[in-house]
Amino acid sequence: MKGMKRMKADVLISGAGPTGLVLALWLTSYNVSVRIIDKQPGPGNTSRAMAVHARTLEFYQQMGLADEVIERGIKVEHAQIHSEKGVRGDIHVGDIGQKLSPYPYVVSFAQDEHEELLIRHLQQKGVDVEWNTELVHFIDSGEDVVATVQLDGHTDRIEASYLCGCDGAHSAVRKGLAFAFPGGTYERPFFVADVEATGKAIDGGMDAYLYKKGLLLMLPVRTAKTQRLLGILPEEFRGEDGGQHPQFQSFVEDLCQIQIQCVNWYSEYRVHHRVTEQFQKGRVFIAGDAAHIHSPAGGQGMNTGIGDAVNLAWKLAAAIHKRADVSILQTYETERIDFAKTLVATTDRAFSTVMMQNVFGRTIRNFIAPKLAPLLFKWPFVREIAFHTVSQIGISYRSSVLSEGAVGKRKSGDRLPWTGDNFSHLQSIDWQIHVYGNCTPALTEKAATLNIPIHTMPWTDKARQAGLRKDALYLVRPDSHIALASKTQDVQKLQHYVTTHRLERLL
Repeated sequence: MKGMKRMKADVLISGAGPTGLVLALWLTSYNVSVRIIDKQPGPGNTSRAMAVHARTLEFYQQMGLADEVIERGIKVEHAQIHSEKGVRGDIHVGDIGQKLSPYPYVVSFAQDEHEELLIRHLQQKGVDVEWNTELVHFIDSGEDVVATVQLDGHTDRIEASYLCGCDGAHSAVRKGLAFAFPGGTYERPFFVADVEATGKAIDGGMDAYLYKKGLLLMLPVRTAKTQRLLGILPEEFRGEDGGQHPQFQSFVEDLCQIQIQCVNWYSEYRVHHRVTEQFQKGRVFIAGDAAHIHSPAGGQGMNTGIGDAVNLAWKLAAAIHKRADVSILQTYETERIDFAKTLVATTDRAFSTVMMQNVFGRTIRNFIAPKLAPLLFKWPFVREIAFHTVSQIGISYRSSVLSEGAVGKRKSGDRLPWTGDNFSHLQSIDWQIHVYGNCTPALTEKAATLNIPIHTMPWTDKARQAGLRKDALYLVRPDSHIALASKTQDVQKLQHYVTTHRLERLL
């Protein structure tokens, strides 16, 4: 409200999409004071990003949100690949990550409903999104950040210890930092639509239609009969001023063998692939689409932004509460930017290859992909590699300064593997020690001195298959990545790690 004085916040977040909302939720769980602003008048009312992958669900399990997301969303059980000659293969994906994650699937969950869920849980923690509030300028003094915002025709100032820009591809925070945003734009336009439809293909799965001129994806959103259509827009169906071409609906119906009763939402857009060269400068950070944007291949964008938010949140909390050396904040950029660059490069290569309009591209769409993909996915190791990659459980920070040691297949920086019963302990969102087997008295005593809880679990075949080592010490970070791995439960290594990084429990 105009003239209202507000106390200085620990963190000001600009942007109330999934990235900003998840960042706010994690920070408030650590008793960090947060203000979150957005220039829009309120939450979005369209489905937009929908794919919620396993790694995001694992983060949500830590926050007690996963069950609600799964209940309200739609599990994608299978993927059918179509060519112009009809169905070429059916790949079962409902349990593709079995034994790798408690969530071995992808959930389709409309972004507007997703944001409503996050906003509601944030309100329960006493934080409301400040809508109609646009960040127009900020100054980082080195001691704090002073932001100028515009609200209801007047300007106001917000003071915070840190500023986080989660404000999308046209980020005002990124522009205020003068960060370049190198990359490119795909030449061909895309379309996206949510439709009410019926037909044989409407069965709760995902359908990929590979045809001479491009690609069209169809998957359920909200209900089994409401479908998301996404693909390259054929040139002959470009509408005027971004509107739907009169013949476009007939084209989709013929290609997908469906009958469209209603078009709820339609939009045309250009797809970009870009990564900024920095994620941090001083007390200011950027995350999500403000830092990286890429093709819609694999539904990675929103999930990557949520991963940014979780990585940054616990580090900000540690710095603010003086539970770690402030240098820990520098690891946010080094850990996340490498993954973002790899993701953009990988999705760009894959997408560009499939979308080529020459003989090679048409051969891939019409012959190689429809025939080869169903055959490859019959092999368990192919399914495992695909799940590791797309679900983002394979993200690792092995080169981080926070990663020390390796035991067997599992190296520090890796996500803690799931053994069937070990993830419940991660709901503390704090530092902890895991031992699979027997814990030595020396480690028990040292952990008590350091005030770090130990979770000792039986040595099982699942633990062995997950690549863990019997009786080894695993120091686990709040975001469930392995920080320290020691084969011999070396208490001196544990003490050295904690001392070096000046670590204390966050809660």
